[in-house]
Amino acid sequence: MACLSPSQLQKFQEDGFLVLEGFLSADECEAMQRRIDEIVAEMDVPLHCRTEFSTQEEEQLRAQGSTDYFLSSGDKIRFFFEKGVFDKQGNFLVPPEKSINKIGHALHALDPVFRCVTHSHKVQALARSLGLQMPVVVQSMYIFKQPHFGGEVAPHQDASFLYTEPLGRVLGLWIALEDAMLENGCLWFIPGSHTGGVSRRMVRTPAGSVPGTSFLGSEPIRDNSLFVPTPVLRGALVLIHGEVVHKSEQNLSDRSRQAYTFHLMEAAGTIWSPDNWPSQGRGHVHSWVKLRATNTSALLNCLASTGKPRLSSRDFLMLVSLQTGGHEVVAW
Repeated sequence: MACLSPSQLQKFQEDGFLVLEGFLSADECEAMQRRIDEIVAEMDVPLHCRTEFSTQEEEQLRAQGSTDYFLSSGDKIRFFFEKGVFDKQGNFLVPPEKSINKIGHALHALDPVFRCVTHSHKVQALARSLGLQMPVVVQSMYIFKQPHFGGEVAPHQDASFLYTEPLGRVLGLWIALEDAMLENGCLWFIPGSHTGGVSRRMVRTPAGSVPGTSFLGSEPIRDNSLFVPTPVLRGALVLIHGEVVHKSEQNLSDRSRQAYTFHLMEAAGTIWSPDNWPSQGRGHVHSWVKLRATNTSALLNCLASTGKPRLSSRDFLMLVSLQTGGHEVVAW
């Protein structure tokens, strides 16, 4: 059952994260893995676009923050790689399919398999039970956590990169496509850490600046004993509050830890920061959010004036996906 019970909702509100085991079936997980294998097999990333992904601040600004390949990926499907997989000329030192850190950031909009999962009835029911009225998908990623060297993810809050006013409007849905255990890099959380605001923000710098992003504030040093490991089985979904502090360790095991994750934002009464790295003009969500529609009728009227979206007048929960060329509106 995708709807949350009152006790589950209370636990999520208290801890800032919640595990829902068995959210996807083995067949659903396999379908996503087969599709990602096809996407990887067709991968063609020019030398000058080969970007190593890191969550360490200096490396993050130097690599992702200085390349348009990353900064313009909000409405595209692009490939980001583990550290140390290229030689000085940008050639692969390991098989390309074993070098990928993640694929992002619009699988939910541009690929039919991932779109189907993101828009599924189970996700709709889950969003309703959380009280979301106008959830907007702002990004999606397929994370590989490669065996032997899959990179660590440093402690962070998702709202540092997906900032809204007011806070508390961003929700991560993290789906394990393989067992995620201590050995291969499961998620770790600090329960209750979503109540203290956001410690730092990644923002775009003025046009022409190098690097193209910078951080406001700093990530505090946190006591490792506060983190709780959260191992889950294949098919589990982990709900992640946008401000809860979480991390994952490097995968030194001989098993990968693949996951599909996407972020929803409650759009009703919410302002998406124009300083976020998926910036205005890059992904169509941003001009839409600024319209500040407060109900379904207003949303439809606003979208009708912005282009040629597919519209429904039914007073249902709405989900808006990023899609190159215009808005796609799906009535739930």
